[in-house]
Amino acid sequence: MKKSSKFLFFGLIMMGLILRVPFTSIPPILTDIARGLHISVSSLGILTTIPLLMFAIFSPIAPRIAQKFGIARTFAGVLILLMIGSLLRIVNVPFLFIGTALIGIGIAMLNVLMPSAVMTYFPNKIGKLTAIYTTVMTCATALMSALAVPITQHSSWQMVIIVLTVLLAITFVIWLPNIKREKQVQVHSSTDEQKQTKHRESAWRTPKAWIMLVFSGLQSLLFYTGLTWLPTMATEAGLSQTLAGNLSGIYSLIGIPLALVLPAIVEAISLRKRQLLMGFFDALGIIGIVMLFWQQSSFTYWLIVSLLIGCAAGALFPYLMTTFSLKATTPEHSAELSGMSQSGGYLIASVGPFLFGYGHTLFHSWTFVTACFLGLIVIMTIANLLLEREEKIY
Repeated sequence: MKKSSKFLFFGLIMMGLILRVPFTSIPPILTDIARGLHISVSSLGILTTIPLLMFAIFSPIAPRIAQKFGIARTFAGVLILLMIGSLLRIVNVPFLFIGTALIGIGIAMLNVLMPSAVMTYFPNKIGKLTAIYTTVMTCATALMSALAVPITQHSSWQMVIIVLTVLLAITFVIWLPNIKREKQVQVHSSTDEQKQTKHRESAWRTPKAWIMLVFSGLQSLLFYTGLTWLPTMATEAGLSQTLAGNLSGIYSLIGIPLALVLPAIVEAISLRKRQLLMGFFDALGIIGIVMLFWQQSSFTYWLIVSLLIGCAAGALFPYLMTTFSLKATTPEHSAELSGMSQSGGYLIASVGPFLFGYGHTLFHSWTFVTACFLGLIVIMTIANLLLEREEKIY
């Protein structure tokens, strides 16, 4: 087991690296893809929605597949699926959509099973491992989004996808030795644990798991709605598109230091301190949203708003990924809790930005949709505080 530990550690880190980039690297080069395929850019808008829908549909299935084949084999199969889906995108328009759907399915599986994998292989380092892989994920997402345009300009949009596929292949090679470790883990599983697994109550019938689902969905809605609409709101208030774009970068990057330190802190402190800590970040988000009722044309104003909401969103995601492990009694429970929460969560997140924009168009004002947004984040805060009333919820 010691011989394969390095493959487990680096394998999980590589999983974090490819956990978002196969689809987040595409939006910056949509215009180039549309030009290359001789279609309109608007017809490619669904490419950013397909993965979120796949997350919602396939997240509940991931725990069952992992229980049947084991985490290591499931990850290996998912990486093969991701490589196939990634390469299909360079063939033609139909395969671009099919490949994107396959990528969404694969990422959905990894999203759900990563907390369970950390809990299975590194039960005494949950916070540390979660911090590392979520930080790598955030950094890789920002880096590849920034590199996509230069790579396209110096080569082609197909080269971006080839680079992404190579990253997936490297991850597969690093992960492959862990299949042997899977056998060792399964051999040490007790008969009593297997019996408990068969007869345990479904997470969907656990009220506290529904609280986590609500929190999961609304924290995703907070991040994606802010990412989608804060630049537009700032531009309408009087800022230039360049400054608004800079604010968008700050909004995303502020989560990197939080992802690095927060999981380990959350794991180490008591329930009461967790409530206070996460309540603080929830409050930052609420203050930032309240400020949107009095929009200014000042860059300083929008910088403060972006930092407040960005800090909240940047803290809540790594906290959630850590909580999937900390609040579950077994790795199997962690996988089910993660699958349920992310399925409902991404369904909520996928409609949030659309409804926010539609409400603005309908009422010709940001006031009403901001009030609704604020109400939802207050509900998120309450759900967050309720989660930290007990050490284990499932």
